[in-house]
Amino acid sequence: MRKVLSSLAKTANLVADGDLVTFGGATFHRAPMAFVREMVRQGKKELNLVDREPAIDFDLLIGAGCVSMVRAGMIAFEIFGMAPNFRRKSKTREIIVKEGACQPIISGFRAAAMGLPSLPVKGMLGSDLLEISEIVGGQKLFEDPFTGEKMIAVRAIEPDIAVIHAQKADEFGNARIEGPVYEDVIKAKAAKKVVVTAEEIVSNDEFRKMPEATTLPHFLVDAVVHAPNGAYPCSCCNYYEVDYDHIEEYLKAATDDRFDEYLKQYVHEERVT
Repeated sequence: MRKVLSSLAKTANLVADGDLVTFGGATFHRAPMAFVREMVRQGKKELNLVDREPAIDFDLLIGAGCVSMVRAGMIAFEIFGMAPNFRRKSKTREIIVKEGACQPIISGFRAAAMGLPSLPVKGMLGSDLLEISEIVGGQKLFEDPFTGEKMIAVRAIEPDIAVIHAQKADEFGNARIEGPVYEDVIKAKAAKKVVVTAEEIVSNDEFRKMPEATTLPHFLVDAVVHAPNGAYPCSCCNYYEVDYDHIEEYLKAATDDRFDEYLKQYVHEERVT
C-alpha cells in the first residue's frame, strides 16, 4: 500500500477549474467544510457541483463565485429554508441550475459505481419532473424489453472528484465512517478521484483489528488529509453537533449583503472552530 497522507492545500490542488465535484455527507451532516473553505481560498472557478441534498457546502462555494453549474435534488438549510446564495444566483442566472430529483441522481452515481452506462428508474413517471429535470449526461424514456413498461434510463454520473469527510483514516487511505454513510461509498466508487478528510489519523494496525468497520478501502482513495473539526459548522457523528448559531450567522451575512465579510472572517482568516 502506498501512503497518500497529504496537506489540505496540496490535496485541494487535485480539483481543477471546471471539474464535476461532489461531496460526502448530507445537508448539515459530515460535509467536508475544511476542504470547501480551502477550495475558496485557492480561487477555484467554473466548478460543476452535483449531489442529492447538499446545503452550506454548495452554498458557500456558490457565494464565493466558484461555481458555474449546479445539479441537485434539493439545496436547502433544513428548518431555515432555501440556501441563500444558491437562491439569489439562480434567480439572477449567475449560475446554471439543472433541476434534479434525488432518485435519478443517486441512480446516476450508482450506475457509474457499477461500471454501467445507465440505470432504469420509475419515480418520475407521471410527474412534471420528467420534463423539467436535467440529470448529468441526460435521461431517456424507454420500454422494458421484458414487460413493455415505460422506464427512464438515467446516464451514469462520474464526478471528476468526490470529497468525503470521515471520522478516522490511516495514512494509506483506508477510512472509517461512523453513523449514517449516506451515498458516500457509491460516490467514491463512481468518482475518478477520491479525497478523504478525517478527524483522526490512526494506525493501519487499528484498521486491521476491525477490518469489517472499514467503509472506504485504500484502493479507492487518492489522498487523505488530517482535518480535525473538518466538517464544522456541520456535525460529525460521535465528535460534534451542528453549530446552528454559526449557521444563523452565515444566513444573516448572506441575506444582508455582508457575505464578503463572512468570507474574510471565517474562510480567508480561517477562524472557524
